Amino acid sequence: MRKFTPLVVNEWLKMSKKKSFIVPYTLIAAAIAGMLYMMYAFSQEKLGFLDFASMAIARNGLGQMTTLLVIICTAGIVAKEHSLGTIKLLLIRSQSRSRILASKYVAVLLFTLSLFVFSLAVALLGGGLVYGFGSASVQGISWSEVLTNTLYSFIYTVVYVTITFLASILTRSTGATIGIGMFLVVLEELVVALLSRYAFAKYLIFANADLSVYLNGNPPMPGMTLTFSSVVIAAYLVLFLAVSFVTFKKRDVA
Repeated sequence: MRKFTPLVVNEWLKMSKKKSFIVPYTLIAAAIAGMLYMMYAFSQEKLGFLDFASMAIARNGLGQMTTLLVIICTAGIVAKEHSLGTIKLLLIRSQSRSRILASKYVAVLLFTLSLFVFSLAVALLGGGLVYGFGSASVQGISWSEVLTNTLYSFIYTVVYVTITFLASILTRSTGATIGIGMFLVVLEELVVALLSRYAFAKYLIFANADLSVYLNGNPPMPGMTLTFSSVVIAAYLVLFLAVSFVTFKKRDVA
């Protein structure tokens, strides 16, 4: 752990030193402000700050936008090392390839987590300032539901970020990685709709990535449950990471 932590810190510093690092946080804050203005000015629906935060953080709120931002910001964490040739400098160190790649993945997860924590904090603060902190929820939304919504959106993003992480290793191209990640996110619902008639579709990662559907008791397909989708997600993540690490360890970077 003593050797691994500095690697993660180093990856985080490389990300945070980029001029574009603050951009996703700024865009999220602007999006939340825009949502607040539109809902307060044009919606007749009564809300509390927890109601707004739950709506904002959900996958159909800012969740999908956050996923796209993470994909764009982290697509080059491996691919750019190849294009710039700096991957060679990393691999000549005493650290193993697996440890180096793991540090990059952990840094991506930390970045993703930071965006969701920031989004939730801004949504709660903004909702409180506009709707008041006196009445937490008009629609009966509890703190646990808000946190659960945030967790499900985070898991949804981790799924696609892991796919993008794999694509970055396989293609070694930042542009191709961003394209693949965004393509999958945008066409996810279309793929599920087209294949929903087939029994095997419920085993696809696209049909299981959004766990928030179970909050309303509406599984994408008959026979699917929260436990089922959680197991499917875990299996796919293990598969994606296994392929990523095996490929990275065996590929010649000379």
